[in-house]
Amino acid sequence: MVRYYSETEVITLIEDLSPPRLKAYLSARIVHPVTTPQGLGYRDADLARLQLLCDLSEAYDLPEDALQMVMSLVDQLNTARGDLRALMRAVSSEPDEVRRRIQACLRDERG
Repeated sequence: MVRYYSETEVITLIEDLSPPRLKAYLSARIVHPVTTPQGLGYRDADLARLQLLCDLSEAYDLPEDALQMVMSLVDQLNTARGDLRALMRAVSSEPDEVRRRIQACLRDERG
């Protein structure tokens, strides 16, 4: 079962997160909580995202548009990692000869 955190819990759990900062992240659509019967619900992944946003804001004083771009790149990287894991699982289920050919192709591509 997925655990949802309320806005109050999120602000309490993340040290550098204030209500105005959370509102700014929501307005910029950098964070996407879900609607629950109790209101907006934040998942563990949202908490991690908010923590990263606060860390970036504190360390680099990035404006919202730059934060959007950084988080978009993080999302793309996470998607690519997931795709790579799926590809590795698929390749590992192939016969040895197929895996050897794939490894040889990779070596050739890398130069």
